Formats: sequence, structure tokens, C-alpha cells
Amino acid sequence: MRLYRAFSSWAFFVLLPTGALAQESYKVEVSKELPPGALSSAVRGVLASEGFRFLDAKGKPFAEIWLRKAVPASEKPTSPKGPVQFPFLAEGELLGAMRFVAEGHDFRDQTIAKGVYTLRYGLQPQNGDHNGSSEFRDFALLLPAAKDVAVVAIPKKALEERSAESAGSSHPAVFVLLTAPSTSAPAGAPTITRDDQKDTWGVVMPMNLEVKGASGPTPFSIQLIIIGAAMV
Repeated sequence: MRLYRAFSSWAFFVLLPTGALAQESYKVEVSKELPPGALSSAVRGVLASEGFRFLDAKGKPFAEIWLRKAVPASEKPTSPKGPVQFPFLAEGELLGAMRFVAEGHDFRDQTIAKGVYTLRYGLQPQNGDHNGSSEFRDFALLLPAAKDVAVVAIPKKALEERSAESAGSSHPAVFVLLTAPSTSAPAGAPTITRDDQKDTWGVVMPMNLEVKGASGPTPFSIQLIIIGAAMV
């Protein structure tokens, strides 16, 4: 039995097998494994050499993420206002890559086959089809690694069409992308977060931004909801 039924819209991140219980605990650890060879050489070249491995309650890996060494940003991040939390990111920008060790599910509860994918930033469309899917519009979209071989940002239409192939449906494979909570661990330490009210689990990971005009990388943390689906 799945946490919530799916809905007809976008909506980053159900990675665990269905039937996961709220009382279970999940873990994240730093992985020394290099980005997968299934990624293009161009994409591998901009990813960090270390990744993050997500473990289930039995300590078994079910997914891994490698973030980009530095994600291009138009300005330094500020406190989010309104439904868009990452206005400094360009839609279609490459964020990193993900490997599913086993079958997973996205925030729409769509099935994601095990394998390697890229992660790109996207904004949920503002139309009546997406009411109630999420408080915020920021998402990470999953694209098949074999069909996403360049680093440059992808136009919105192509982004959504290629992402839909990851789920084998007409809807993109999407995962909720949030800012890190103020109670999270110091920058550089990945942590698991829990929202009892929404019945979701998330992971906070450090990410560097390449801010236009800045002399060096700007540290920034993101939160991905790894357990839970849209509540409609």
C-alpha cells in the first residue's frame, strides 16, 4: 500500500519501495564511489567525485546522488519569498545525477526503474491542473542518463518530455526540492529530516553555487523529499 494516491500534475521524491512505514528510520551517508559510467563524459566531468548514499531501515542502499561541483546561479541565495524558493536557478539547469539501486517512485507515485538518471531544476506550471500538489513550485526532474548527455540547460518543453520517459508516462518524473531547515546539521554534513504532519522524509545535502560575479563557490544546502507522495 502506498502512502498517498497519485494526482494528475507534477509533483521530488519517493525513492523507497512502497509500503514504507513512518516509524522506520532511514539514513544517508557520504559515498566515495565515483559518478556512474552510464553518464556521458561531459556530465561526469562537472559532478563531484563523492556522492550521497541513501539507506533503508535495514541499512540496504536504495539510491545514490552525485551533485554538480558548482551549479550556476544568477545571484546569491536569500530567504525564500513566495512559491519559488530558488529564483537564482535557471529552469532546466543540471543539478546532478541519481542512480536507483532498486525500483523507486517519484512524488506522483510513478514507478522509476532502477538505473542511472540526471537531475535538473524545474518549476511546476501555474495552472489549475496542479492545485494542491505542493506549496512550492520548485522540483528536481529525473531524465534518462542515456538521453541527457550535455551539461547546458534544457528548454522547458524538452525538459518535461525527456523527464516523462523516466516514468514511462506522459508526466515528468519529479521530486520536491526545498531549502534546508534551520535545524539541519552544519554545512557539509548530510542529514535525514522527518515531517510527521506530511508523513514525509527528506535528505539535506550541501551544494555549491557558482554565483555570477563571485570569486569562488557559494556553499548552499538543499532538501529533497525522499519518502512521501502528494496528499490529495
